[in-house]
Amino acid sequence: MVNRVVGDEGIIQNRECESGLDPQKVADGDFDEDGRSKRTGTVWTVTAHIVTVVVGFGVLSLPWGVAQLGWLAGVATLLVFGIITLYTSSLLAECYKSPVTGERNYTYMQAVKTTLGGKMYMVCGLVQYAIVTGSIIGFTLTASISMEAVLKSDCYHKRGHDASCQFSHRPYMIGIGIFEIFLSQVPNIDHVWWLSVMATLTSLGYSFIGVGLALATIISGHGKRTSVTGIEIGPGITPAQKIWRMFRALGNIALAYSYSLVLIEVQDTIKSSESEIKVMKKANMAGVLITTTLYLSCACFGYAAFGNYAHGNMLTGFGFYEPFWLIDLANIFIVVHLVGAYQVLAQPVFSAVESQARRRWPMSKFVTEEYPVGIGNKTLNFSINFLRLTWRTVFVGLVTSIALAFPFFNEVLALLGAISYWPLTVYFPVHMYIAQKKISPRTIRWFGLQLLNFVCLLVALASACGSVEGFGEALLLIVVPLLELVHKTSEILTQPYALFNLISIWVFNFTISKLIKLSFCWCSLVSEKRRKGTMVRMANEGDDRDIEKEGCEDGLGGNEVADGNFDEDGRHRRIGIMKLVYGAFWLVTH
Repeated sequence: MVNRVVGDEGIIQNRECESGLDPQKVADGDFDEDGRSKRTGTVWTVTAHIVTVVVGFGVLSLPWGVAQLGWLAGVATLLVFGIITLYTSSLLAECYKSPVTGERNYTYMQAVKTTLGGKMYMVCGLVQYAIVTGSIIGFTLTASISMEAVLKSDCYHKRGHDASCQFSHRPYMIGIGIFEIFLSQVPNIDHVWWLSVMATLTSLGYSFIGVGLALATIISGHGKRTSVTGIEIGPGITPAQKIWRMFRALGNIALAYSYSLVLIEVQDTIKSSESEIKVMKKANMAGVLITTTLYLSCACFGYAAFGNYAHGNMLTGFGFYEPFWLIDLANIFIVVHLVGAYQVLAQPVFSAVESQARRRWPMSKFVTEEYPVGIGNKTLNFSINFLRLTWRTVFVGLVTSIALAFPFFNEVLALLGAISYWPLTVYFPVHMYIAQKKISPRTIRWFGLQLLNFVCLLVALASACGSVEGFGEALLLIVVPLLELVHKTSEILTQPYALFNLISIWVFNFTISKLIKLSFCWCSLVSEKRRKGTMVRMANEGDDRDIEKEGCEDGLGGNEVADGNFDEDGRHRRIGIMKLVYGAFWLVTH
């Protein structure tokens, strides 16, 4: 406990009693002054959290964004959004503690509620949880696609670059979901700092691999044509498509820098012995500097290597084929990074629901009780809570199911990101800072903040329009093949003898299934007759009591057993092999 004085003991005891903790534990340093577990975060762990969230899979799509904007506008956009993100994040860091009472705001939503009121709190929660859930679904999709890309890379290496290497990423998506269920049982974000460090290192790894491969392509003289204005209007692209793509590229770059939605939660991990605001500003500076350097490297080298027709993803879109082992390593790094980013984004959602449940049902053991886990006589530094186990498992299961159900969810995610970037990264931080610092309206500083707010709103609207257009294109990719399938089916049915062939196949299946069913019925009748004969013989030999006793043990009457509805051990009559054969054939033919 920092600055323990006699006059503070009453306050400490009052706060800890409200939290259900022993005041002596707080005084001994096991907990911070607000009754929560002792914070251990430093500027390095916080920087790792920031880089983990910011440097996502979108870094490898930045060459595509620069290809739409060109050298001049592309590089300028990367720098401008880096500066905007650094500035607004510093504003948001000022809102962690109340300037009057010094009380902490543990979440982004709590900071909005304390500063701007209940209505803005509801709007912020809706937007924040929508983009967090959407990002997690996007992480699940992209990680599974990267795992699929490893198989494709090996296939192309063995069979040639023109080979038809088709694999499904859905089994890997299910595997990622199962793994995240176990990983989600970690109590809070402060306990997964090691995962953030690992994710940060792997994000640097695949980014450097992408940059290195692009640089090697440029040095070898195989770089494609680039231009100052980006992709040119011509046979493959109309003026309208050029504008929509530029808008979408702006949204992709803006969203790539966004991490404000978890900034307060990350700041709440900093140890109390240091100034949380100063440490957070240093971490913001370091994090944004690292990400901007990576973004510029990937975007510029990737654009120089692939030109105006850069791939959406340098590694999974197979802009590179060799060396295959290096591409496999980069895709594995992507998977590890996204698994870590999944937890950094999901933990605030988990904590919000569980904190609400503890306030609602403080006496429930299902909600509050922790059960230590041990191996033999040794107790591990880990415990299970039933609410945490069930709620987090359900959440991960639903997210994985949605990722499986929406093959074009990346376009929906781009739309969600475009809509949420402005309120979470710019609007709320600016207005909370104005309210907290009591900046007078119509002053130069006030006009500057409102101008920043308005410009970012225009960018968000433009990128949202581009995302809607991209969503329409993705939907057409699904609808058009379905229409073609219907058209081909109608053509087949109108051909001579096509309908006759279909009817013949149906009659054959129907006849075979009926024959198998009749065989099953005959076997069942024989088995039932033998069973009844056995029961009559047992009754004649004086074994009625045994039959009745066995039936009563299962809650059944002896007559029910004797009638053949149940087997002699009191269980329901067993099905038999013929019924299983018939069922399997029915599934195959129908």
